[in-house]
Amino acid sequence: MTEARAGGAPADLTASELRMWEAFRTGSVCDLSARAAEEDDPHADRVWGPGRSVRAQVVALLLLHGPPPVPGRVASLKLRGARIAGRLDLSGGTVAPYVELQSCRFDSEIQVSEARFGTLRLINCAIPRLEAARLHTEGDLHMPRCRVARGIRLTDAQIGTDLLVSQAVVQRDTKGRAIAADGMSVAQDFQGELLETYGEVSLRGAKVGVSMNLRGARLRNPSGRYALNAPQLTVERTLYLTSIALGYLQGGDGSSTPPYGLGPTPTRGQRARPFECRGGLRLDDGRFGDAIDFYGARFGLTDEQEISLRRIQTPEFRFVGERPERGRVVVSGAKVVKLVDTSTSWPGPGGVSMEGFVYEDLAPRGHFPLARRLAWVAAATPEYSPDPYERLAAVLRASGEDADAREVLLAKQRRRRATLPPGRKAWGYLQDWTVVYGYRPGRAALWMAVLWAAGALLFSQHEPPALKEDEHPQWSASLYALDLLLPVIDLGQQGQWKLEGGWQWGAASLVIMGWILATTVAAGASRLLRRG
Repeated sequence: MTEARAGGAPADLTASELRMWEAFRTGSVCDLSARAAEEDDPHADRVWGPGRSVRAQVVALLLLHGPPPVPGRVASLKLRGARIAGRLDLSGGTVAPYVELQSCRFDSEIQVSEARFGTLRLINCAIPRLEAARLHTEGDLHMPRCRVARGIRLTDAQIGTDLLVSQAVVQRDTKGRAIAADGMSVAQDFQGELLETYGEVSLRGAKVGVSMNLRGARLRNPSGRYALNAPQLTVERTLYLTSIALGYLQGGDGSSTPPYGLGPTPTRGQRARPFECRGGLRLDDGRFGDAIDFYGARFGLTDEQEISLRRIQTPEFRFVGERPERGRVVVSGAKVVKLVDTSTSWPGPGGVSMEGFVYEDLAPRGHFPLARRLAWVAAATPEYSPDPYERLAAVLRASGEDADAREVLLAKQRRRRATLPPGRKAWGYLQDWTVVYGYRPGRAALWMAVLWAAGALLFSQHEPPALKEDEHPQWSASLYALDLLLPVIDLGQQGQWKLEGGWQWGAASLVIMGWILATTVAAGASRLLRRG
């Protein structure tokens, strides 16, 4: 830069730069656009002439060491429709003025690493790359509708209020990442509705002070392991990975920052765009203060990829998206209070892992019969594990559905039986056949009645001689059969009569059947007592 003119402006400013300089002092908009939509699109291939160009070094001079404002005005940079020639490098600087660049085109990357801003808004801009590691803003960082060719880096950045990347399109960098924001802190909302990324979105250890909203976003990373890699993510309110209702009004001419919440989660039958994740999703060890919402979410996974939710903690987990056709859903070690799901949202056998998954309440959407719920547990346990069955039974019992809880525990016993050696397996079949492992006690009474009736009918056809002629009770076929069946209670009939031949075998059969029945009933009763 050459020596300054009167008023502090450098002498070698071009006409467009001088306009920008004067607009900065008054806080007004410097509009360099051509006023024709086809010529003002920063993402099109049309060449912008020198009349719309300002040098990056002049922009940096304004922001770091700009002139004082006109008395009664507030200095700020509001630039529209400009081409920023050269690399804008503000690394390590402190930018006090408000900054808003709309529909601008940058020739080279933006360098704001370790810089401090009040508010930085880049709206509908074409940016080769944003390098903003350890950026600190007192207010917002907005990048709605921007297109970034080689990724955004926000590692360890601190955003004072809101981060807005709604409707942005971000391509990958040389390391395969579209957004690298490990350790980032956002004091209020992270808004990314209709965001499109073509590389990994890395948010490892990031913190969001209110809600994180990716409604209708499309995250794609077909050549990498994860499309969203966010272990140890903390969101104080809700993480929305949901569909977004379409048909809302954006308002204005599309040049200003859109309002928060472009569109709500759609209702049934409403036209919507789903959240799409083409690649793995990892939220391991995340903490979410209100909920994680997957309403209408759509996943495209390979066989090796996962929706990994290991050890997450949240009051409400809404897994109500479309069923992943491939890959796995892993909720092992997760702890949620309310599980909201549908019978069609979970993968089939081998596609779910839930060892140590703790939930306290079930709130299914739509019809979710117990048979489908048992199939869900079976799909999550290719090898027998009692924990998922016992957790489901405990939740059903706590909600007053005791009959369903017994069915779950019965299914657990039958699943366990398949893992036993032949002898114990045969005993398991006997318990199932006779008293259904004790979970249907009425069947024991029915078997006892059938055997008693059969014994009474058998011995009514034969009155055996007494062992002691002068000391015996009156013969009663019914009491004798019952005395044989009851292995502990003595009714005074057994041991008083002399049986021979086939009658001895009949009596022995009743004694054996009585012992078997009593043992299976006792086993079932002890199991019920342990369950209680």
